[in-house]
Amino acid sequence: MIDMTNPRILLTNDDGIRADGLEVLERIARALSDDVWIVAPHEEQSGASRALTLHEPLRVRRLDAQRFSVTGTPTDAVLMGVQDLIPGKAPDLVLSGVNRGQNIAEDVTFSGTVAGAMQGMQLGIPSIALSQAYGFTRESIIHWHTAETFGPAIIRKLIETGWPPDVLINVNFPDRPPEAVKEIEVTHQGRRDQHIVHAIKREDPRGGDYYWMGFRGQPSNPPQGADLRAIYDGRISVTPLHVDLTHLETVRKLKGVLGGAPPKSVD
Repeated sequence: MIDMTNPRILLTNDDGIRADGLEVLERIARALSDDVWIVAPHEEQSGASRALTLHEPLRVRRLDAQRFSVTGTPTDAVLMGVQDLIPGKAPDLVLSGVNRGQNIAEDVTFSGTVAGAMQGMQLGIPSIALSQAYGFTRESIIHWHTAETFGPAIIRKLIETGWPPDVLINVNFPDRPPEAVKEIEVTHQGRRDQHIVHAIKREDPRGGDYYWMGFRGQPSNPPQGADLRAIYDGRISVTPLHVDLTHLETVRKLKGVLGGAPPKSVD
């Protein structure tokens, strides 16, 4: 269990070192500790998932005593922070976010925010991803104050309770002001009932085609208990995630068909 008297906390994100959400995350962290370190990508890395920079060198910029930017991904940033940039003991906790937008359902598989927490978990550090949903109402503002209001208490409670070392916690705050949030729900990862990612075809000034990846703002109809449903209904979603993607039911089924010696091709 983490000693919460003054834990060492590493912050990262996928929106970049200058992101508003990182400022929110720093305020959340400083409500928990004075020993806060920030290592985040120099530029936005949304959608980077667990990408690791292998084809070019990484460069680090020291912005102040405990704040660095890395010319790479959230995974790079956490690795650099833990293995090289933070002197002395390793962080007690990794917080990733606060992401500009929700990371729920299939989003978690390509989220750089979740990947930052996943890398912390892989290094043996309890890790939490935090995201602030927006775009679910007609308001154009992002309710950062919702994450800041509820974040510290949720993190404290999670740490007091604990979770397995191969699990990370994914927290999503709904697109509502703090006073409109009534509940926290522990959820499972949902699944949308339509494809929301699509390529928009456009034409450049020279007549050539190019494509821009985007999201359709279409709500689905998820069941109760899913992270999607919690966010749709204005609840804070807390979802334990783990790396093991094995589908055990199919494992059991296939063992009865493919177990033993491999089949031979028939001419």
